Amino acid sequence: MPAARTTTRRKGRSPLATPYLLGLPVILYIGVVLLYPIGVNIYTSFTRQELLSNAPAVWVGLGNYARMLHDAAFWNALRTTFIYTFLVVVLAMVTALLVALLMNAKFFGRSVVRAAVTLPYAFPEVAAVLVWSWMFSQQFGVLNRFVRAVLPVSENVHWLTEPRLAMVSTLLVTLWKIFPFYSLVILTALQTVDLELYEAARIDGAGPFASFWNITLPGIAPTLSILTLLATIYSFRRFVTIYLLTGGGPGTSTQTLVVRVYETTFRSFDLSYGATLGVVGFLVTVVIAGGYFALQRRLSDTPL
Repeated sequence: MPAARTTTRRKGRSPLATPYLLGLPVILYIGVVLLYPIGVNIYTSFTRQELLSNAPAVWVGLGNYARMLHDAAFWNALRTTFIYTFLVVVLAMVTALLVALLMNAKFFGRSVVRAAVTLPYAFPEVAAVLVWSWMFSQQFGVLNRFVRAVLPVSENVHWLTEPRLAMVSTLLVTLWKIFPFYSLVILTALQTVDLELYEAARIDGAGPFASFWNITLPGIAPTLSILTLLATIYSFRRFVTIYLLTGGGPGTSTQTLVVRVYETTFRSFDLSYGATLGVVGFLVTVVIAGGYFALQRRLSDTPL
């Protein structure tokens, strides 16, 4: 007769608990670093509290939100934020796509061009913005010298002190800083498109534009969509470039919601109202991300 098999049960934790134990550090990190500060910020938005005051917080309920609805500066900052975000996303995606198509083509010195394109992204943001601020200087900036040398202009251009030019200058620096990353990501997506599709299209008589529209664009569409979402969130919370260049000025022409939060909290010392503005900004980004994923899910479920 076969020998009887003996089974031994391991003492200790159940194997079903192993995945939860392995994920516990991540859960703790998310809870402590992300969820707890968000919760504190939301709670603060329902109170009245000054930044440098030792007085206890006073519960005011929706008082800060009611104040926000009648705050013209808030609506102006929100409008500026949407304008800035829209322009950055459109310009960055178009520029990144064109540069990626250029870098994907075969030409002499392509490696040098690819390395040169990554340089703006490699520079520290604060140092780069300060250099741009010097270049925009009305009195001794190199951009004014270039403009006077190329165009029939006798007076220096007020790059950072004229409202419309200040927004244009801010967009230029932002675009210069962020497009290299998007270009490299799109370049990676371009290299995953099957080359045989282009060969088949060429045999069928398709031109370059038709190949781009029917092969290239659908092939990199998932990458473009997620980059658009990232660019939107990135632009919506952009602070360093705007604050170092213009400080939100002249006036409030470049004051986005993030800059408004900073001014309210650390200049006016109104911690509770600054938290309220921060909650609204957080909710807007959540709605944008949620809308994106809902749209992606709906499109993936739609039959061709």
